[in-house]
Amino acid sequence: MNRLLALATVLLTAGPAAAAPPRAAVFDFQFSNLSPVPGDAADTARLKRVSAELRDLLQKKGLFVVVSTEPVRDEVTRSADLRRCNGCADDFARKLGADVAITGEVQKVSNLILNLNVYVKSLTGDAPEKAYSVDLRGDTDEAFDRGIRFLVENNMGAGK
Repeated sequence: MNRLLALATVLLTAGPAAAAPPRAAVFDFQFSNLSPVPGDAADTARLKRVSAELRDLLQKKGLFVVVSTEPVRDEVTRSADLRRCNGCADDFARKLGADVAITGEVQKVSNLILNLNVYVKSLTGDAPEKAYSVDLRGDTDEAFDRGIRFLVENNMGAGK
């Protein structure tokens, strides 16, 4: 009888199991240069670094299980801009077995004004795409690092 009571107590206090976070294909940020200043090697390096940082933060925060996009890297490189290719990012993400496609874009208005945008598209159901954005002031490593951390912590991960 005591064992039965103990088991019932454990079952009642355990609560529901937490669902695993969705699997996400997080593609590299793409660059949209709206400024008269041409992009350079520093811009390319920042895109790679901020892409890796986004993946790391999403995984650490427990928002998503990040799947590698390496198997489709060549196809992505040959495709049009992931934001304007009529769902090709969704198709690539499905090939990778992901539940979510995450794309990013850095819009450079000038060396002083940039926008860091992240788009999250669920591949199941009819949920609309979610967009997250943060403005950067300064085309520097520090601005990008602070911007991506702020975006994940305060916009994407609010409440977690």
